[in-house]
Amino acid sequence: MKEKKRVYEALVDGAMEGLTGASLFEFVKARCPKATSKKIVRASLLALTDPHLKDRNILDVIYALAIKHRLDEGVLDDGDEDEPAELAPFQTVS
Repeated sequence: MKEKKRVYEALVDGAMEGLTGASLFEFVKARCPKATSKKIVRASLLALTDPHLKDRNILDVIYALAIKHRLDEGVLDDGDEDEPAELAPFQTVS
C-alpha cells in the first residue's frame, strides 16, 4: 500500500505542476522507478475517487493518463488474483 500511496502522491504532484500525458508519466516513473503502468493506472483511479481532490483540471489530466495507459496496454487484464480484472459498469440512478 505504501508504494501505491507514493505513486499517487507523485501523480498528483506532477499534475499540480502542470504536467500532462507522457511528461506526467515520466515524472511519476522518475519519482517511483518501480512503478509499472498498472500501478500508475491504479493510483490514478485512487486519485479520481479521492474526495479531497476537487480541481477539475487535475482530475482531467489524471483521468486522461489512466485511460490512455489502460487502453494502450490493457494493464488491468493481467489475471492478478488480488485485484478485479475489470471495473463494474456505471449504473444510472433514476
